[in-house]
Amino acid sequence: MRLSELGGKEIIGLDTGERMGVISDSDLVIHAENGSIQSIILPGSSFFGFGKKREDLVIPWNSIVKIGPDMVIIQLNQQETQASQK
Repeated sequence: MRLSELGGKEIIGLDTGERMGVISDSDLVIHAENGSIQSIILPGSSFFGFGKKREDLVIPWNSIVKIGPDMVIIQLNQQETQASQK
């Protein structure tokens, strides 16, 4: 799969079914030596500038369960979720 094909896909959490973001709005951490993707960083944001801004969420590449035509399904374990919220 090409990086350009990931662009508009939504990121959905498997446990909650929650839409977490879109890959085109996120950053990718790419290994400099072999070019593999290590993680996706979803930027923290608030709802139309209102409310409390959430922290950035780092999604390790190995947390991806399935990449479909329109979405990427991820499963984060509880420790990763709690660590990113601190």
